Parts: sequence; C-alpha cells; structure tokens
Amino acid sequence: MKQTVPFEMLPQLYADAAELRRRAEEQLHRRTQQDQASLSGLETEKLLHELQVCQIELELQNEELRNAQFVVETVAARYTDLYDFSPMGLVSMTSEGTIQQINLSGAHLLGKQRAKLMGARFDIFVTQFDRPVFNDFLQQVFASEAKQTCEVILAHKLKSAIKAEKDQPPCTLQIEATHSADGQECRMVLMDVTERKQSEEQLKLAASVFTHAREGIIITDTMGTIIQINDTFTSITGYSREEAIGNNRLIFQSGYQIPVLSFTIRKSLLQKKHWYGELWSLRKNGNIFVGLFAISAVCDASDRVQNYVILFTDITVMKEHQQQLEHIAHYDTLTNLPNRVLLADRLHHAMIQSERRKQLLAVAYLDLDGFKTINDIHGHEVGDKLLVILSQRMKEALRDGDTLARIGGDEFVAILVDIERNTDYEPILARLLQATADPIIVRDVTLQVSASIGVTLYPQDRTDADRLIRHADQAMYVAKLTGKNRYHLFDVNQDTAIKTQRESLDAIRSAIDHCEFVLYFQPKVNMKSGEVIGAEALIRWQHPERGLVLPGDFLPIIDDHPISVELGIWVIDSALKQMTIWRTAGLDLPVSVNVTAHQLAQQDFVTKLSALLAKYPEAKPCRLELEILETSALEDISEVSAIMHACLEMGVSFALDDFGTGFSSLTYLKRLPADLLKIDQSFVRDMLDDLDDRAIVTGVIGLANAFHRQVIAEGVETIDHGSQLLTMGCVLAQGYGIARPMPAAEMPTWIANWCPDKAWKE
Repeated sequence: MKQTVPFEMLPQLYADAAELRRRAEEQLHRRTQQDQASLSGLETEKLLHELQVCQIELELQNEELRNAQFVVETVAARYTDLYDFSPMGLVSMTSEGTIQQINLSGAHLLGKQRAKLMGARFDIFVTQFDRPVFNDFLQQVFASEAKQTCEVILAHKLKSAIKAEKDQPPCTLQIEATHSADGQECRMVLMDVTERKQSEEQLKLAASVFTHAREGIIITDTMGTIIQINDTFTSITGYSREEAIGNNRLIFQSGYQIPVLSFTIRKSLLQKKHWYGELWSLRKNGNIFVGLFAISAVCDASDRVQNYVILFTDITVMKEHQQQLEHIAHYDTLTNLPNRVLLADRLHHAMIQSERRKQLLAVAYLDLDGFKTINDIHGHEVGDKLLVILSQRMKEALRDGDTLARIGGDEFVAILVDIERNTDYEPILARLLQATADPIIVRDVTLQVSASIGVTLYPQDRTDADRLIRHADQAMYVAKLTGKNRYHLFDVNQDTAIKTQRESLDAIRSAIDHCEFVLYFQPKVNMKSGEVIGAEALIRWQHPERGLVLPGDFLPIIDDHPISVELGIWVIDSALKQMTIWRTAGLDLPVSVNVTAHQLAQQDFVTKLSALLAKYPEAKPCRLELEILETSALEDISEVSAIMHACLEMGVSFALDDFGTGFSSLTYLKRLPADLLKIDQSFVRDMLDDLDDRAIVTGVIGLANAFHRQVIAEGVETIDHGSQLLTMGCVLAQGYGIARPMPAAEMPTWIANWCPDKAWKE
C-alpha cells in the first residue's frame, strides 16, 4: 500500500534557486528512465527527502521563485491535487470569517500548519488596524456577486512555516474574493504583494524627493533635450514646465560663459561621466544669477549613456557676500581706497608691467600737513569727513590705471603707471598737491591742509616693492623738512647722497672711537599690577656739536654696514655692564637690546655674545632680551632661527620688535623662537582715532595669545592709550605716557617713585 507523502515541506521550495531546479530535474529524469510509472510511495518520499537535502546545501535566492515553482508543480501533478501547490494562497471561508479550507501556500503566508488553521478566524492574522477593513470587505463579498479586492497587512511575516524572521518587513496581503453559488462561503485568493508595495513606496519617495528638493533638477536625453524638471527649477529660473520641456538647450544660459553642454563640459562627461562648476545663468525676467551646477550621466548596464541629470543651486547671495568680504579685506573702511594688502598686490603687478612695457613706474608717498591739528581742534568725526573728501579729490587727480591707497591715518601711497619720461609724473603730483591744498568746508567750517610728497621711480630705483615704498617715505620726509606742500624725488644715483652717506659713516666711526655713544633706558611696566618688568636700552649719540642725536638720524645710515655690527656689540656690552652696576646696587632689572638681522646673522655672533656674558657674570643671561626688528629682511630665516636657538640655550630670550609692520609677520612668528611680540608704536599711537590701527593692535594681541607669546605695546603716550590696551587684553607697555628714555643713573629713583594711573588699576 502506498504511503502518504508529507507535502507540507514543499512550499518552502518556492524560494529555491535555479540550481535546485536543475538537480531536481536530474533526479526525476533518472527515476523516469527506470520506470516512472512503478514508483512507490516510499520512493516518492525518498525523492522528496533528496530535494530537501538540496535545499539545505544551496543558498536560496528569492528572485528565482518561478524555477522552484516548476519543480513543485511537476512533482505535485503526479501524486496529489494541484490545489495544494498553487503559488497563490487559496482559502475557503464562511460568512463569519472562519477558515474552512486553505492550501499550503496560504498556510505558509499565515505562518501556521494547515491543520491548525482549520476553523480559525482569518481576521486574527490581520493587524488590528486592518481588521475593520477586512470585515467590511467580507461583508461586501457576500453582498455582491462581483469579485471584490482589498489589501491588508498581516500581523507577522514568516519566511518559512518553521522559523520566524524577526527582521522581515510586514507582509502586505492582496485578497481577491467571490462568494459561492449557494452564498454560504467565499473563496479567496491570497497574494503576497510586499515587494510590490515596497517598490511603490520607493517610487513615491523618489518622486517626493524629486519634487521637493531644494536644488533645481533637470533630466535630459542624450542630445540635451529637457524631458523633466522639478518645481525648484521653476522657482529659481521662472520658466514653467511647458516652457522648459522639449528644449534642446538650457533655456536659462546667460551668454556670459560657455554653454553647459559645450566642448569642455562634454569632454568631462565623456571621460568622467560628470561635471561640477559655477555658471552665470539668466532668469526668465532677464536677471542674472550664479548657479552651482553638477551634471551626471545616467548609464545602463552596458555603460551606455541614457540620460543626463543636472542639479543646480542659486548661490548668488553667497557670491555677493563673498565679494563683500573680499572688499573689506582689500579696501579701507573709511575712504574705500585700497589698503596695504591691495597696494602691495597692485604694486607688484605694476612693476612687472613696467618691465614688460619698458616704461617707468612712480611710487608717491603722501603725508598731510596740519591734519593732526584739525583732528585735535575739531574732533575725529570732522577729521574723518575731511579724509573722505580729500581721498575723492586725490583720486580724481590721478589718471585711469593709477592707484591711490590709504595706508595710515593721514598717509597715502599713489602708484603712477605708464610713465614715458622722467618728468611725466610731475603734472600728476602737481594736481595732487592742488587737490589737498584747496579749502574744504565741513560743518560750516573751512579747513585747509597741504601735502608733502616723496616719489621714487622704478626701475631707476631697482629694488623690491617694500623698499620702493620706504624710499618714497624717506623722500617725503625730505619734502616735509624743506617746507611742506611740495614733493621730493628719491634719487639713488645722486652723488651728493653717496657723499653724505660716506661722510656720515666716517663721523659714526669717529664717534665710536671717541666714546660718544651712550645708552638711555626706557622702562617697561605692567600697567595693571604696577610692576616694572624691565627696561629697553636705546642708543644715543652725544655729538660734540649737535648735542644729543636720536638713533633715527644715524642708524639708517649704517643699515647693513659692518659698522652696525660693531656698534651692536658695543650696545650689548654696555647694557650688560649697566646691569652689573644696578645689581651691585640692589636693582635686578631685565634689559632688552635691539639687534639687527644683519648683526644676528653674523657667523661669530653666538661666540661674541657668549664672551660678553662671561665677561659680566653678575648679569644673568636670563635677564637679557634681544629685540629683532620685524621689518628686517631675514635672507636666511632658517640660519637665523638656528642662531636664536643657540642663544636660547645660553638663557637669552628674544622679542620681535615693530611687529605687524612687515609683510612676513606670520612667517616670523611661526619660525622664530621669540617669546615676546612688541606692537609697533605707529599702530598704538593712532589706534584711538584710526579703526584700522585698532584692528591691527587687536589682531597682534590675538596672534600672541594664539601662539602662546607675551605681547607688549610701544607708543603709549597717554592714559587713554593704556586704558584702551588694558580693555583689549594687553597689560605690558612702554612709551612717553609712562616714561621717556632716561640716563641709567635716573632709573632707580624713577622705579621707586612710579605708580600706575588710577584708571589703569580700576
């Protein structure tokens, strides 16, 4: 007698892959060759067992359900009713919703064995939210002869009838039902449409993203014809869907730049399948906007381009903001003239142009005469308005292509290009002098100033941009000394200047030999605590005829000259000697000494400094500080840095003097081991009146804090200067508002009597 075949295990074969079909067919073919008609129930059960072994050995793939179905139907057709092996769930149900009959596929969907489902209510397998929907659906089935359909979500999803898969998504069930002829029961067809519903949801999500994306989206065919746009495209460009679709070019091109599908972009799309960049574009109303575009090619499985997708964003506001920031960085906030940064850039390009065109270039340094008096009498607001009017006048006096920049409170630099002859700049300077000398009415007050101008010509004055400005500045001082309201030409080839320099060098040599140089000391203090933290040694020339000569009158003459090295060693020697005298008298006061880059770069500098420290053992090396002018040209910064480190090992410290006045401040700050930054007095002196100078002082203090350096301010001339610095976070200072440089003998008494101003303490 034939045995019953356990077909409950067959539905899981719906998920088997193509390999399962192949192996099953081989098994059936072999049995058919023997005697297919004489197969017993035992042989059938063995065959099914072998199929189950195949299932365990293989990794099942859901997309090959049809192949597995073929196997099931082939086997089932020989041994039992095809009803049980339909790929769709088949259910017979009473009008009350009780299951009377269900096939294997239906049992598999509900996750129960068929025997346990008989007599159960079907709605218990539906989520509680869909149960009312199902019950209404059941009533409609028995109330109508037409086929009824609905969709519900099962309470759980089982991959097989044995093991529950916790990470499976909810199963969406589509039901088609008709009632029987006697109206006592209905027959339902159950289909798992979960994947289809997921696909629909994904399509809805993609459509929603496309519609609501904040970027404009364009889809074109391979020829560039627009086939789809989103709403953001319309809001940015103003073109409707009807106006855009069907165009074979981007209808919002401005014409200012290459078309989007031009050769350059086509080349990128061909090689990389994408392009990214900015384009000037045109709205429907004619306004220009800047767009950030990303174009990508959409390819099929054979890597053939099917479409192009273009995403773009309107960045017009961002570009305008960027331009505003660039303007602030390069232009003076008061006069809207170029500042130091833009001046340096334009002068560099003008020098290159002068070389290329074989023409002269004039650099004019202009300083207003009498402006400080107007500021003191009428106030800074009137002074600012005067500067604005004068700036406009001087700018109008120049030609197209010339540049006028403001680099200080009342200091300007003009770059005059395309000078054919040595005298061509003279009419321009005459117009500048006239523009500054004409009276100006501000608030019903007639104001009048004049200008002193220094000018140098390039390439006659063959040097770098920084020195061109310095030479023009020096010539300006000559113009001011010779009567003001005039200009003076800096002539590097003038014999008299060479003769004067030679005579000055001889005089300085004689002064060294006759011990005419002396040291004065200017105290450095902590304005908040009242502590005297040290003193700066300042050289003076006790000239037998001219009296006490300040260093500005003789140090520039020996700049980069061997005499400067000799004089620098004398200053260090004298400072150490005075420190020893003070220490013997009970005053242990740190002293700082100015050292030029030329002196520091000498190969024997460290040896000489070591010998001097050994000469004065009472003067501790840690109490000696060497100040390097930040504006000095350090030709080999690596070598100088090594020398500084050698000095640091002996205990000597370093400070960067005049910090902020050169073009390499950050480089020096990063690479030179200086513990102290000295804010140049020109910035401190004018910071109460000049917002740019105040910003520079704030910046230097910020840099010092960022790089963990101490900071001290020079040029503190008034109590207000000190109060302002304290609010900005700078407590160390020196200047005439604290004490003028004094002979060494006066220092102990001054230290004993000095007390910081009450406003500083508060």
